[in-house]
Amino acid sequence: MLKDPSTKYAAFKGVKLDKRTWPSKSITKAPRWLSTDLRDGNQALPDPMSVEEKKEYFHKLLEIGFKEIEVSFPSASQTDFDFTRYAVENAPDDVSIQVLTQSREPLIRRTVESVKGAKKATIHTYLATSDVFRDVVFNMSQEDAIAKAIETTKLVKSLTKDDPEMQETEWTLEFSPECFSDTPTEFAVQICEAVKNVWEPTVENPIIFNLPATVEVASPNVYADQIEYFATHISEREKVCISLHAHNDRGCGVAASELGLLAGGDRVEGCLFGNGERTGNVDLITVALNMYTNGVAPELDFSEIEKLIEVSERCNKIPVHPRAPYSGSLVVCAFSGSHQDAIKKGFSKAEARAARGDTKWAIPYLPLDPKDIGRNYEAVIRVNSQSGKGGAAWVILRSLGLDLPRHLQVVFSGIVQERADSLGRELKSEEIAALFNEQYCSTSNLSVKDFEITKRKNAPENKDREIFAVLQAGSKTVDVSGQGNGPISAFVDAISKKYGVSFEVVNYSEHSLGSGTQSKAATYIELAYNNSNNEHVTKWGCGINTDVSQASMEAILSVVNSLIDSKEINL
Repeated sequence: MLKDPSTKYAAFKGVKLDKRTWPSKSITKAPRWLSTDLRDGNQALPDPMSVEEKKEYFHKLLEIGFKEIEVSFPSASQTDFDFTRYAVENAPDDVSIQVLTQSREPLIRRTVESVKGAKKATIHTYLATSDVFRDVVFNMSQEDAIAKAIETTKLVKSLTKDDPEMQETEWTLEFSPECFSDTPTEFAVQICEAVKNVWEPTVENPIIFNLPATVEVASPNVYADQIEYFATHISEREKVCISLHAHNDRGCGVAASELGLLAGGDRVEGCLFGNGERTGNVDLITVALNMYTNGVAPELDFSEIEKLIEVSERCNKIPVHPRAPYSGSLVVCAFSGSHQDAIKKGFSKAEARAARGDTKWAIPYLPLDPKDIGRNYEAVIRVNSQSGKGGAAWVILRSLGLDLPRHLQVVFSGIVQERADSLGRELKSEEIAALFNEQYCSTSNLSVKDFEITKRKNAPENKDREIFAVLQAGSKTVDVSGQGNGPISAFVDAISKKYGVSFEVVNYSEHSLGSGTQSKAATYIELAYNNSNNEHVTKWGCGINTDVSQASMEAILSVVNSLIDSKEINL
């Protein structure tokens, strides 16, 4: 790279616009949308779509809600011509089929023929207008370019809306001053005025001027200035639809489109998932869902984003990047402990707000509710060695319905991190659930078969409950008994006496699982004891049962079972 790039590259100079208004505006409604997936997007594929793939993609675009679709370059091949005929014959009456043509008479005639009989059709012509293209590629003056644009428009008009035999179709003209972003804006207005005067648009059926950032040459604010200049200098503005076609050479296609809408744009052209030449066309999904998350209905439906991704990847043979905005497989996933904790707390508070009738979405790190695009919450938090207590706790809550007490979250997250680190990968939800059951819900040795709790007469207050329990130990049963001030303390006393280890309850928590008569209780008990090295340690257990007392006993036995497994207690 050059130490002084200014010796090779010149800074782009935009249009002079002293009283711009777009910075103070907001997007408040959906624009018109044009999908160019089947034309601009398809021509950028290393392996272009087959006819059957284009048909499938076409119907998916209709399903999403597109009313304007650029389907092909019909004069390029018989395949494109035939597909155009398919689109014409299968498009709903309110969908406009758009086709692209170069400014050459035989190609224009072939293009018009391809959409004959359509309810609504747009003929899209273009002419390179930037100085570099006119001078370097075509050796054409500005006057020559205007004359060519007029000649082309007259021909299209004569073949379409001026032809008595073509009146069954609602004809629209789209003209693109190609490389608009690199064209002197004053000249872009001049050539479009000439085209408009020939076409004679109406308020009901305006002419479309596509103002493309064919190659992105400046920052998005410069493009917005160019759009506002055009919008305020073109005559009969009410008869003009300004269409934005941003490419992504500088990585600013979405920003350019959004600022272009603020500056006066009426329509956005692009591809799903940002497909297109070089770095791609603007990603229509991102633009649309950016509006959606600001409370503006985009009038496109991405409720089943996974199915759309499947169709796109299969037909385009290009994967959707896992970090692509909204559609990427990882964009709703949090691995970081602090992110996971914030998301978990956000969902918890959202449930409380929903109970009060507040439906506003306000979850940290998640600008969009994954359910709105057909994704589930299980994918939101994923656990690896970087994850904190919130990650594992979220998975257990979503998969098992268990809302772990905070101290247990901390302890369990350490176990999860250790397992993930040893495997060198993230843990799946089912692996985390299995690990929790293994650690805290063990029934490997002892389980509760039966029990009875009685009140002792004339006993001290801390010993006024007595339990008689029968434990199942493999094919055998074990009788235990103990006293305490309640079922839990009595059962702990019984286990302590039976196995010679003095247990003490240091933490207890419970909550219901489900509702109604079929609900269960989930209990969490942390027991303290002296281990074989005479160290004072604690261990958690979890129990689930329709009877809260038995659930507590199962939590206690889970701790005992793990100590039996580790040979600290003899069965």
